[in-house]
Amino acid sequence: MRKVFLAVLLFLVGAGPALALQSDCLAMASREPGIMPAAYTPAALEADQVRITYIGHSSFIIESPGGTRIVTDYAGNAGGIVPDAVTMNHAHRSHYTDVPDPAISHVLRGWNPDGGPAQHDVEIGDIRIRNVTTDIRGGLTAREKDGNSIFIFEVAGLCIGHLGHLHHLLGPDYMGLIGRLDIVMVPVDGGYTMSQAAMLEVLRTIKARIVIPMHYFGPATLNRFIGTMGQDFELEVSTNPERIVSVNNLPARPKLLVLPGH
Repeated sequence: MRKVFLAVLLFLVGAGPALALQSDCLAMASREPGIMPAAYTPAALEADQVRITYIGHSSFIIESPGGTRIVTDYAGNAGGIVPDAVTMNHAHRSHYTDVPDPAISHVLRGWNPDGGPAQHDVEIGDIRIRNVTTDIRGGLTAREKDGNSIFIFEVAGLCIGHLGHLHHLLGPDYMGLIGRLDIVMVPVDGGYTMSQAAMLEVLRTIKARIVIPMHYFGPATLNRFIGTMGQDFELEVSTNPERIVSVNNLPARPKLLVLPGH
């Protein structure tokens, strides 16, 4: 069965100021340790639904029930839309831009150009966005403290995390700041970020119900990552770059959800 999934997979991938806001994700965690064309008009969402669309590389559109749209790791390509906000990281040029579209109201950088950690905790429409900074490699041996941000999107009762360009494991201190994650976008390249075995350890720490791989450049790397998963996760390979999710339809067993594109 896994060989069949992998064959299908090969076909698919070939073809602002901080606010004192209450976090449901943190509260619950403490209790329980392709490009979309501009003319595309998606169906309206129900009050408990969120639409996730994979643009490619590390960029996703996250759309709320109220119509707020966020693009992650924005480097100039917003998937044919003008989002309400974008998040960026700066490990490589493919994760940020110095010249974002001026029509974008909120640009949230995962690093602080003035030094120190970036700090974001804002409400944009019906989405709360906050970040937890992590360190990155800054050269052959150097380490850049707080050079990356894990962005957490709290919307419609869901806690959605984007790991950005994560370079190290996440211990209890980090998890205390991150809180519960129901859905996580994870880089699985195996080299530019972390080894795939180390990233799997991160996923076992996070315990998200849905894992969406990103930043894998092609089918060979993605297939290697799937091979590391063993029986830990159910595998679903989708032909549609978008998925509508809800707190009411999270899988009972953790799922690796592959959306087309890389």
